[in-house]
Amino acid sequence: MLVELVRPGTGDPVAPGEVGEVVVTSLFNAHYPLIRFGTGDLSAYLTGTSPCGRTNVRIKGWMGRADQTTKVKGMFVHPGQVAAVAKRHPEIARARLVVDYADGGDRMTLHVETVGGAAPNADAIRASIRDVTKLRGEVVLRAPGELPNDGKVIDDIRKYD
Repeated sequence: MLVELVRPGTGDPVAPGEVGEVVVTSLFNAHYPLIRFGTGDLSAYLTGTSPCGRTNVRIKGWMGRADQTTKVKGMFVHPGQVAAVAKRHPEIARARLVVDYADGGDRMTLHVETVGGAAPNADAIRASIRDVTKLRGEVVLRAPGELPNDGKVIDDIRKYD
């Protein structure tokens, strides 16, 4: 059994301590092997030695769901699209799309952490958001380490009261 933790939407491995989607490979059943099966669950690697003395890699347990697809202005936005925007701009270390409701409509804001404090071109990122999602979005620059480490790529904070 092989257990991996990957960034939702990209499949890239996460660093120890970061939250990612649990992906399992199991070859126990010769008729139905599971190869890189994405469970849709979030977890993180535990660091250090187990209290019982075991030294293998451990995970924290269930920390939420990885499927963060949301509908914005009638169009679905997927974590892979957020990853595609970030991939176009190498100065982006991490990205998180926040969707809220303001001024009578849905609003998307891409919060980005930069590599080493580099100053990205916000206009170019906005153009990439439009190109990839077919929707308009704003960009907010964040300092490295400022985005929460909870595995979310898309955070839908709209309230439906």
